[in-house]
Amino acid sequence: MAILTAIVPDELAGMRLDQCLAEMFPDYSRSKLQTWVKSGRVLVDGRTLKAKDKLVGGEEIRLDAEAEVVLENEAEDIPLDLVYEDESILIVNKPAGLVVHPAAGNWHGTLVNALLNHDPNLNTLPRAGIVHRLDKDTSGLLMVAKTLQAHHSLTEQLQERSINREYLALVKGWMTAGGTIDEPIGRHPVDRKRNAVREDGKPAVTHYRLERRFKRHTLIRVKLETGRTHQIRVHMAHINYPLVGDQVYGGRFQLPAGCSEKLAQALRDFKRQALHAAKLGLEHPVSGEYCEWEQPLPADMQQLLSVLAEDELD
Repeated sequence: MAILTAIVPDELAGMRLDQCLAEMFPDYSRSKLQTWVKSGRVLVDGRTLKAKDKLVGGEEIRLDAEAEVVLENEAEDIPLDLVYEDESILIVNKPAGLVVHPAAGNWHGTLVNALLNHDPNLNTLPRAGIVHRLDKDTSGLLMVAKTLQAHHSLTEQLQERSINREYLALVKGWMTAGGTIDEPIGRHPVDRKRNAVREDGKPAVTHYRLERRFKRHTLIRVKLETGRTHQIRVHMAHINYPLVGDQVYGGRFQLPAGCSEKLAQALRDFKRQALHAAKLGLEHPVSGEYCEWEQPLPADMQQLLSVLAEDELD
């Protein structure tokens, strides 16, 4: 069992109880929420109401959510690089190449399969407790909730944009200064597997600053305000500084003019987008304290930076 509490926001005033619950607790189906209302598992300011009763805003909702198996994926003995773990959350350092969620063509060998092996109780949580994702070929820090209370708290922090997520990215081109990209992102009008900047997309804000400049490349630190799919990759390509190795948004592969053979080979061999989730900060779901973790660049990106530094000396 997990007791979830929340205050009905003013913008939901006038809506039915079941409608408010669907907005406030999106991890549960409407039918499940309605069942809990009927069985007295939902209290509004300490009272039981009917699903059709309207709320005025400001009420305290107390939801007694029962744990039930929501995932049928297989547990698999896949090594996990755990950076932190307690009774509420765990922080994973995901390697590049590991898919986060099982899907068509990738039912096995994913982070979800590994997590279910590490803690079978995660099968009672939506998406095994994973509240945000990293692309398959992006490395770095990813947070996982171990309880419904923690899942609700972390999801809420994401929605409020209060979680600190910083990435290191190597882009093509010599940047002169940092900046902010505030451009909406939506599905690409032609290729449904890609995203693109488009007027009717969802709001997306990316802040970036320079970490190190090389001859024809720049290492940047990126801070996300929103979390759209492929956001950093789409935004950086939009301003003509695509990520090194990005085979979806990086355009046709080209070697920089005059680069050494060693650098040319290193760039040819780097087959993923050069993107690493380096820092993650959040308010702990139980203690309320601010917690922060950092993870250094993985070996493949460090090696590429070393070769770029050598090339500067030529």
